[in-house]
Amino acid sequence: MYIGTVRTILNDTLLAAFGEALRAKRKERGLSQEELAARASLDRSYVGGVERGERNVSLINLNKLARALDLALAELLADLRGTGR
Repeated sequence: MYIGTVRTILNDTLLAAFGEALRAKRKERGLSQEELAARASLDRSYVGGVERGERNVSLINLNKLARALDLALAELLADLRGTGR
């Protein structure tokens, strides 16, 4: 039971860290959630959920978000090194 709790905490930390990184990259580019969502062909509420760490993002949607921000997927994930271990 303890291991499951630790995994849940690490997963939540990883999702929150990715959401913060995504929000920072979006704001650096002067985009609203609506603009990013439109560029990525995603719903604005989904992007908001990702930024709040509420959504576990699929690889396909990670790629859509990276392309919408004119980033390589590795660049979008670069800030997460060491998070969630």
